[in-house]
Amino acid sequence: MDILSTGRSTKEIGEETETLTRSVIARFVDREIIPVAKEIDDAEEFPFVMFKKLADIGAFGIRYPVEIGGGGGNTALYNIICEEIARGSMSLGAITAMQALMGTNFIFKFGTPEHHERYLKPAIRGEKVAAFALTEPDAGTDLNSIRTSAVREGDEYVINGTKTWITNAPVADMFTVLCQTDRKKGLRGVNFFLVDRNTDGLTVSPKFDKIGTRASIISELAFDNVRIPLENRLGDEGRGIGNLMRILAQIRVMTASLSLGLARAAFDDSFRYATEREQFGRPIGKFQAIRMKLATMATEIEASRHFIRYVTGMIDRDENTLKEASMAKYFVSEVACRAADQATRIYGSYSFSNEYAVSRYYRDTRFLLFGGGTSEILQDVIARQLGL
Repeated sequence: MDILSTGRSTKEIGEETETLTRSVIARFVDREIIPVAKEIDDAEEFPFVMFKKLADIGAFGIRYPVEIGGGGGNTALYNIICEEIARGSMSLGAITAMQALMGTNFIFKFGTPEHHERYLKPAIRGEKVAAFALTEPDAGTDLNSIRTSAVREGDEYVINGTKTWITNAPVADMFTVLCQTDRKKGLRGVNFFLVDRNTDGLTVSPKFDKIGTRASIISELAFDNVRIPLENRLGDEGRGIGNLMRILAQIRVMTASLSLGLARAAFDDSFRYATEREQFGRPIGKFQAIRMKLATMATEIEASRHFIRYVTGMIDRDENTLKEASMAKYFVSEVACRAADQATRIYGSYSFSNEYAVSRYYRDTRFLLFGGGTSEILQDVIARQLGL
């Protein structure tokens, strides 16, 4: 049952709907995710059971229209969902972000009616897993260095190249892939393409072994003369980067929301521990050193909450948010890192044990520093937007 569907126009979504959405998803996280978060992380496997549960409550379709099986929500609601899920499990937050935004957005905007029926609607229902293939071994932030090519031959494109660090890849049913179609044109010669997993010539590597977000599995893709039909080009010729820029703000503020969810989890656990753990005859939360850490964490979390709400409002009003979304991702991801670090200090040696969730928070923050742009790249983007 899709309990997150608004059933209304995005223009009718206000504070009441946002409050209700947060309440619904928060209860789901408290009851369904947090009790099994450690188990999911320890398994280091794609959590198919929880994936389907998230689909059933409407998490994957919240951004899409009701007419195609979505929830009819907006950016603000989507970010609330990402934040709350990440509060329970960053792995599930990353999976939700991929399934509801990067892995399906281009199919929704540029796919054919057949693509919607075959890929998008099943993805919203949790029947198919989506992935987004952008990064290459020698091309991360520098998209001008993309080498994976898509050459037109008659009524087909032939794709050759390699993609790496692809979230969901080991289990994905379809990939949205960025390819170079005309190297002479640089960034104006790249496009996105829809590639079915079962296409001949596509090879998916074993999953990577990584320190954090361990249930959000990642691997490499190799394309060896992969042939796809012309209609699988997603968007007009040469408009790939422009189309990517249109959702980049959403990707960055989404990563900020995932960061906020983790920061809240780190604070909540630390606050609880500080009131329960006693040393020298009183709870450690009564000592100034601990109180200051918690006060700083709470302040930065509150500032992050308001910042994200401000930016999602701008996006939903169709305003230019390149600077603000970059600021939000940069600021809140660093807040999450500081919160996780302070949590380990409050827990002391106990944080060194995987028995406690704070060790997972600390490991998972590394993911937040890279997704959506590194802090260093974002600082450069912000500086340029300031006119420097």
